[in-house]
Amino acid sequence: HQPEGTGLPGAFPPLAASDYIKGKSKQDIVSSVLRGITGKITVNGVEYNNVMPAMSHLSDADVANIVTFVYASWGNPGGQISKEEVFKVRGTTPRASGAAH
Repeated sequence: HQPEGTGLPGAFPPLAASDYIKGKSKQDIVSSVLRGITGKITVNGVEYNNVMPAMSHLSDADVANIVTFVYASWGNPGGQISKEEVFKVRGTTPRASGAAH
């Protein structure tokens, strides 16, 4: 998603000032990181149709740090995710990759 979170037009959506992030629950965002995203999504009015691979191999602490960083950066809403929250989401998230809801 590039060092400044601006994404790559036509390939990777921006994380910076992302209406996608603002419009999803923390659990949905954690689930997206854990199981990946496949298919069409719209971010800041632009449609993307690509694959973000599942990152379920990362530790709960690593996923919590990644999501917390994204929330705290680039004009996003702020907030924090704990490794305990990731653990709970991981327990309810199917391992198969698929489109985020």
